[in-house]
Amino acid sequence: MKTEYMKLRSGALIPNLAFGTWQISNEDACRCVTEALEVGYTHIDTANAYENEVGVGKAIKASGIARENLFITTKVPAERKCYDCAMKSIKESYKNLGLDYIDLLLIHAPKPWDEMHGGSPKKYLAENVEVWKALCEAKKNGWVKHIGVSNFNIEDLQNIFDHSEEIPEANQIRVHVGHVPDQIIDFCNKNGIVVEAYSPNATGRLLKHPVLTEIAQAHNVTVTQAAIKFDMQLGLLPLPKTTHKEFMIQNSAMDFALSTEEMNRLLAIKDDEQNKLP
Repeated sequence: MKTEYMKLRSGALIPNLAFGTWQISNEDACRCVTEALEVGYTHIDTANAYENEVGVGKAIKASGIARENLFITTKVPAERKCYDCAMKSIKESYKNLGLDYIDLLLIHAPKPWDEMHGGSPKKYLAENVEVWKALCEAKKNGWVKHIGVSNFNIEDLQNIFDHSEEIPEANQIRVHVGHVPDQIIDFCNKNGIVVEAYSPNATGRLLKHPVLTEIAQAHNVTVTQAAIKFDMQLGLLPLPKTTHKEFMIQNSAMDFALSTEEMNRLLAIKDDEQNKLP
């Protein structure tokens, strides 16, 4: 697996494909990350809320790979909405991972998870500014090299812009065939924010989609590979997740290209919330 890179606003390089660890238990994380590193992944994504940072850290330390050759991302839980509680979370992650530094630290969501979809109308704008201050402090202290956000919309990002000289370098959001939030992607691109795309396979719901299946077969690749490539060709950084080494290998094999016609067909698939992906 050949590592290719994107540039963050600071000029630092970030591997353009990450191994995601959402819903991987702490017990399984060490094995899965070990195998991902063996396959050639150099970008590992975790979060305090995943409760698997310890396992992730053990795999990294046991790998023997030079620290500067890896890029590790973690996140402050969505429920931590004050400076002190955010700093506590950052210290927890730093201890759990057991690394000299964290490459990228994100605010996991602009609202607590139970309020993200159809919940409280509260926007948590002031609270997110306080959490952002904690991330800035962690960067100043050398605990983390880069800071960003996840699941932030334009208003949430503008709020950070209006209250800090430090601009997020990344925004990790859900993007896949059937769900391409153009406005937030365009806003991030215009402001030099790398967009990371989680759930590139819609947590498995794309596996039976007829158009994506047809396109995947035309390239002799899996549906998941085609879904990941779709995000890549949008200029995004996908975070596929699997617990099987054979799929880790497949998901990193991106030596094919979707045609303009194929991309347009996939872009024409409307929002999965309306069309109920299989």
